[in-house]
Amino acid sequence: MTESNKGEARRKMAVTLLVTPTASQAAPFTITASGRVLWALQRLIEAGQAGCTPITQPAPRWAAYVHTLRGEGVPIETIHEGHGGDYPGTHGRYVLRANIIPASKGGASDGQLV
Repeated sequence: MTESNKGEARRKMAVTLLVTPTASQAAPFTITASGRVLWALQRLIEAGQAGCTPITQPAPRWAAYVHTLRGEGVPIETIHEGHGGDYPGTHGRYVLRANIIPASKGGASDGQLV
C-alpha cells in the first residue's frame, strides 16, 4: 500500500438519511452515518417496534452508538428490562421512534466517503 493509499483505506462509506420523528411534531431532518453507528441504525430500522438489545444484536458499544445517534437528533427510546440467568440484572432495549429512509435521489445510498 502506498503512502497516498493509506488515508483512503481508513475512510468509511457514509450514507445520508432522512429522519422523520414519529412521536412528535418535529420536522424531518437529515443525518450522515457511517461505520458501526450506521450498522446500529440499520439494526434498529430492521427491528421496528420490537427494538434491539445487546443480547439479540451483539455489539461491543451499543450505548455509544445510541448516544451518537441521539446526539444527531435521532429519537431512540431505552426500555429497561429485567433478565435472569447466571448474572441477573437489567438490560436496555433500544427502540427507534422515527421513520428513516435514504435521503439521496431514487432512494439509493449516496455512498460518500468520510
